[in-house]
Amino acid sequence: MSAREVVLGRIRDALALAPLPAVTVERAYRRGRILPDQERLELFTDRLLDYKAQVRTCTASKTAATLAEVLADLGARRIGVPAALDRSWLTSWGGTVEEDCADVSATHLEALDAVVTASAVSCAETGTIFLDGSPDQGRRALSLIPDVHVCVVDLSSVAPGIPEALALLGPERPTTLISGPSATSDVELERVEGVHGPRTLVVVVRTDV
Repeated sequence: MSAREVVLGRIRDALALAPLPAVTVERAYRRGRILPDQERLELFTDRLLDYKAQVRTCTASKTAATLAEVLADLGARRIGVPAALDRSWLTSWGGTVEEDCADVSATHLEALDAVVTASAVSCAETGTIFLDGSPDQGRRALSLIPDVHVCVVDLSSVAPGIPEALALLGPERPTTLISGPSATSDVELERVEGVHGPRTLVVVVRTDV
C-alpha cells in the first residue's frame, strides 16, 4: 500500500467517526471597565503619541476651526472625504474637497494631500482607532492609500479596553484597526513608515460629545 493510500484511508476512517460533541470554551475576558473622561483622554493621548501620531483636542463647536488649523499645518490643498462626512467640519477650510466613491482609482487617492474621516470606536488602553466602513468613514482604501489621514474621534466613543471596544462594534461590518501611522521594522529593527498605509496620522479628539 502506498503512502497516499494510507493517508486517504485514515481520512476516510476519520470522516466515518461520529461527530465530536460541541465544546464550550469559557471566555473570561474582563468587561465593563469604566474610566472617567479625563483619564480616558489622557490614556488615549499617551498611547497615540507613543505610536508617533499627532493629537489635537477640541470641543465640538471648535471642530471646523481645529481641522482648518490641522490641514493648514499639513500644507493640504486637496483632500478626500467619505460621502457622509459632516461637511460643517470643513466650513473653515478653503481648500478643495473631493468626495470618495467606488469609481475613484487608487492612483487618484494617492495624489490627495490628505483624507479626513470620522471613526466608529476607539480603545484608550491601546490607542487603537476602529473604522467600520460606515458612510462617514468610507471604504477601506480611502483611509489606507493617501499619505495623510486626519481622523476625528469623539471622546464618548473611546472605550477603556479592547473587550469594551469590541462590544460596541457590529461583527458584520468590515473593521479596520489603526494604531498610529503605518510602520514596520526591517531585520535590523529600523523603523520604516508608510509601508502599509499613511505615514502621518492626525487624531482630532472632540472632548464634549
